[in-house]
Amino acid sequence: MKKTMCTVVIINLTLLLAQPTFPDKPNQAPIGGIGILAAAGGALALKKLWHKKKGN
Repeated sequence: MKKTMCTVVIINLTLLLAQPTFPDKPNQAPIGGIGILAAAGGALALKKLWHKKKGN
């Protein structure tokens, strides 16, 4: 009985102490080119509207 109890305690302590901790702050990566992407999307929308207005 003592061996079983010791084994259960050791396994539970190992699992309890093996839990990861939360990081402080994530590394923020700059979003370069978001303006170019927005401009390209706007240009595509204008092109579609222009062609729809023309009737093509």
